[in-house]
Amino acid sequence: MSSTEVNEQQVEKQSNLMTTYNRWPITVDRGEGSYLWDVDGKEYLDFTSGIAVNQFGHSYPPMVKAIQAQAEKLIHVSNLFAIPNQEQLADALVEEAGYGKVFFANSGAEANEAAIKLARRYHQKIRHENRYEIITFQKSFHGRTLTTITATAQPKYQEGFLPLPDGFKYCPLNDINAVKQAITDNTAAIMFELIQGEGGVHVIDRDFLQELKELAEKHNILLIVDEVQTGIGRTGTMFAWQQFDFQPDIYTLAKGLGGGVPIGACVAKDEVAKAFVPGTHASTFGGNPLVTAAANTIISELQRQEVQEQFQANVIDVEQRLKLLKNQYPDLIIESRGLGLLRGVQLDEAIPVMDVIVKCRVKGLLITPAGDNTLRLLPPFNVSPQEIEKAFTIIREVLGEFTDKNSES
Repeated sequence: MSSTEVNEQQVEKQSNLMTTYNRWPITVDRGEGSYLWDVDGKEYLDFTSGIAVNQFGHSYPPMVKAIQAQAEKLIHVSNLFAIPNQEQLADALVEEAGYGKVFFANSGAEANEAAIKLARRYHQKIRHENRYEIITFQKSFHGRTLTTITATAQPKYQEGFLPLPDGFKYCPLNDINAVKQAITDNTAAIMFELIQGEGGVHVIDRDFLQELKELAEKHNILLIVDEVQTGIGRTGTMFAWQQFDFQPDIYTLAKGLGGGVPIGACVAKDEVAKAFVPGTHASTFGGNPLVTAAANTIISELQRQEVQEQFQANVIDVEQRLKLLKNQYPDLIIESRGLGLLRGVQLDEAIPVMDVIVKCRVKGLLITPAGDNTLRLLPPFNVSPQEIEKAFTIIREVLGEFTDKNSES
């Protein structure tokens, strides 16, 4: 059966799935390394990495081995029991960060829910202050639950879900005066991404971050960093905050932590973590033996010198090619942004980003959009130089088609 026939059958059976996704016309059959193949055998170079999830691409042998071994031993028992894999993973995260206590969930949204609950409970139960307001930023993205779409300061994600939970205020990113005006005696925390991935790969200004730190200290406000997309090596360090000279009071992880299996984590400073006591928060599946076995493998692989060297070489390669791309198409590309292997290429408004993505897909390259007409590049960490060259060759060819059209017009 061809991919087209499979997709036609899926359309006919659409009543069995809620239409919450605009799915691409690809029926994936298998993956290996940086590549996916559809049911027709067509090959795609995957620079989506499952949206920053598959840090080492598809069917990574150490991951496959770890999951198979754990599945044969024990998959799930619930958090009524001590789970050795879970303790090992918590130890690894805390050792890397240098501080903290860990709560495991199943996703980034759940990790962010935990962070919001923890911030409020810390002020109300540990500091005995009636603080509950959370300040977040425009173009942010923090998840799809009712609370996390409220934290996400983008109306398009909130439409149709009114009334939203109370207690959130929004400010433009990098506008410290707006933050100062938003702070009240009820402010519990300021929540932000160091790189707004879904919002267009916008990197926070370092001077603004320094001012946020000073404001937070002055007003006893917690700083929550959403590392769901940036964490676990994606920006060049285990956590992006390690490159910004500060330690958040709370930070959250997901996506790349499991390398493809669903896991999230909320990590907090010891004093803040005391606010969670038995019965205040929980997750049936969070941090079960299977997902923590996979996550431990991801962490151990990232700590290998060979992996770190390959990652850094790939970052240099990608950065150089982005500069060349901008020089070649100065009228089509506004700018490129990001850190590590999380990169955004903002296109001129005259070039619809989805048109570029579709044309790349036809040529065998998978990339995703983000925010303000931006291409988002998320290659796996172990992508080869030849694969990077192939990806940028396709992007150049596609952008060249738009240049030709502009010339004709």
